[in-house]
Amino acid sequence: MGFIERPYCEKLGTPFVSEMGEGLLSPAAIADPPAYDRARAAARFSDVARDLVHLLKYGDRLDLAAPLGGWMARAGRELLADADAMVPVPLHWSRLFQRRYNQSAILARELSRIAKVPVEDDILLRTRATRPQVGLARKERARNVQGAFAIAPGARIRVKGKKLVVIDDVLTSGATADACARILRRAGAVRVDMLVLARVVNFE
Repeated sequence: MGFIERPYCEKLGTPFVSEMGEGLLSPAAIADPPAYDRARAAARFSDVARDLVHLLKYGDRLDLAAPLGGWMARAGRELLADADAMVPVPLHWSRLFQRRYNQSAILARELSRIAKVPVEDDILLRTRATRPQVGLARKERARNVQGAFAIAPGARIRVKGKKLVVIDDVLTSGATADACARILRRAGAVRVDMLVLARVVNFE
């Protein structure tokens, strides 16, 4: 499965090859800081993790949410400890209609059951249908999600002054995570962290 354990970058959550001391940032985090505060992932996006994500996402294997949520809760323990709420990355209504469920919301509900942190699944809206990110380069991914998210009408009061954890299945280039974090920051969130099942390491 390729679980991610310490040592890792305190901001990006990407693993280090060897122990370098606590609180260190990776060169990538220093050179190009993300819009979110911290990211944590349960595992590397390996073949096994890819298969599990695809089964949950496209194969109606909702029974996988329990074990996957357990792994995420363990990886994100420090993020969830004082979080006010979790915010799943939303799907556009057209894709939600096709898929019938949002895998990020399913994982968030399982995490809520474990960590006792409420889920706010109606704060963020996906305002336009974007191309699938698979196969896109880093800059293309950023352009693809630019302007794709917004705060739901009347939801700013539930964002201002809050510590939020954005939930998604996979973190690749960080384009989606950054887009969501920027919107939540502008709405007044004091902290925005990212918790995913799996993350790609060394994405170009």
